[in-house]
Amino acid sequence: MKVMSREFTTTEKVLIVVLGIVLLGLLYYKFVYLTTEEMISANEAEIQSTQAELEVAQAKLDKLNKIEDEMEAIGADSKTSRMESYNNSKRETAFLNRVLSGVKDYSVTFSEVTRNGEQIRRSFELQFVTNSYKSAENTVSDLTTGPYRCLVDDIDYSLNDNNESYVNLTATFFETMVGGTPDPALPKDEGKNGEGDDTSESGTEE
Repeated sequence: MKVMSREFTTTEKVLIVVLGIVLLGLLYYKFVYLTTEEMISANEAEIQSTQAELEVAQAKLDKLNKIEDEMEAIGADSKTSRMESYNNSKRETAFLNRVLSGVKDYSVTFSEVTRNGEQIRRSFELQFVTNSYKSAENTVSDLTTGPYRCLVDDIDYSLNDNNESYVNLTATFFETMVGGTPDPALPKDEGKNGEGDDTSESGTEE
């Protein structure tokens, strides 16, 4: 059996090479170029989305920091407080309950009472939730400008999962032994030889 064959002409060889190059180009375009472009586009979209989320988060953080600074300023401004005589705990607790009567939820934890010379300190940690920043601001203001001397040591403001205002602070009620009556709950004087804080303003408005 005779098999017929012939050699490709130069023109045919050139065409075959050109077709091969075109085929390789199509394969590269479809499986490399287009895939790379899709990945780049997807990455750019993800980067833009992440940047947008970061900008929103930064704006929220800046707002929270500003609010927290305002809260701290309010907490540090005790305008008309009085340092009552020991033991004023019942009236202070009643006052605290009145201040917190308008909040949505709250928790108060008192620390051990301490004494430094003639000065008595009743420190406590307070967490409360309100429906708005303004309500939270008013609550802190009421606490620090009430009839009994109360200073805020630290304060933290945030928004909870329900987008409500959440405040966590530590504060201290101050009393004086001037005019006070010692009782079994009176703590030991931490200021040796009565070297406590100045109580010359006790019982008077600032």
